[in-house]
Amino acid sequence: MADLPTHTIVFEILTRLPAKHVGRSKSVCKQWYALLSTQDFVKIHCSRSVVSSNQRVLLIDDLTCSVRPIISNNNDYGPSSTVTFPFHHQNNDVSILSHLNGLLCVCLNHTYELLLWNPTTTAFKRLSTPDSHGFYINNHDAIGLYVDADDDYKVLHIKRRSGVLGVYVYSREVDSWRNIPFITRQEYLSPHFNWSAGTFCGGTLYFTVCECWIGGTNVVICFDVNSEQFKEISFPPVPSNGMVQGVLVNVKNVLHMFASTGMFEMTIDLWTLQGDYWIKVLSCPPIPPISLSLWCDITHYVTNGNWFVMTKLGKLFTIEMDMKPFECFYPVSWFRGLRVRCLCRPLFHQVFRLAFT
Repeated sequence: MADLPTHTIVFEILTRLPAKHVGRSKSVCKQWYALLSTQDFVKIHCSRSVVSSNQRVLLIDDLTCSVRPIISNNNDYGPSSTVTFPFHHQNNDVSILSHLNGLLCVCLNHTYELLLWNPTTTAFKRLSTPDSHGFYINNHDAIGLYVDADDDYKVLHIKRRSGVLGVYVYSREVDSWRNIPFITRQEYLSPHFNWSAGTFCGGTLYFTVCECWIGGTNVVICFDVNSEQFKEISFPPVPSNGMVQGVLVNVKNVLHMFASTGMFEMTIDLWTLQGDYWIKVLSCPPIPPISLSLWCDITHYVTNGNWFVMTKLGKLFTIEMDMKPFECFYPVSWFRGLRVRCLCRPLFHQVFRLAFT
């Protein structure tokens, strides 16, 4: 039997292996290490990881960290495996701010330091510097993790501090921070606006920017990661007679938004971005007030046409995207959320999908 070409082994076989096995394969030879480190390999490996049999979540709770597979046929968790933090931390100290291809940007809450961390390889990099770069303040700053056309992983840090307003980019390739101009309305940098974390999709980082009162301004700020230019696009045309919140989700490199609005009754719609315009995908009827015990944040990921939704309290829900009518589609958060059917008990504080090399 003739030897298989290296390209076939790497891109047709190794892209189907779990991330840990891929990491071990990098030590075979220099050629494999180079090929397994390319952005093309990472993209293919991640795309093949988004199947129902390969959904996993990273769970962080107080001092512990673990990975659990999601069993798709009964919407439950499988046995957990422990992940050891490779850096010093305190109780309830690690916050996940952004993630991309399994690389995490996290904050240590007691020191405000930013770190890049790969839970599979345990490698991490502190981003803080003596000149005050790489320190994150919750509810003031915004973070987005992305990769540019040169396959350089970067962090966009939008700082909003008393007397210090600026935008900075960290490059993993050159291991340094630099300042870039914020070319859009400066008032968006004021504390009156709530910025989401950045969602990377199609060469652009997207942030929702919502003014903190009823009837305020709501926009989406776009950052082209190659030209490093900012621009503003409109929010989906949702009613402004209550609090407005948008949750951005990248589904197969297409940007979606769960947009919720209301005060005593909530509505929530799913939109998709086409060009610079939003197209409504799903809608639900107004929902009466939800009890305080059900408030939560949510994280979404999609597999085989179904949306899995995990609350901040650790409950799993599922939405069949083709299911109608929309009575299956209910909010469980003051500003955002869904309630379909509870599938398991509460477990976690933070979550993201593991699909990386």
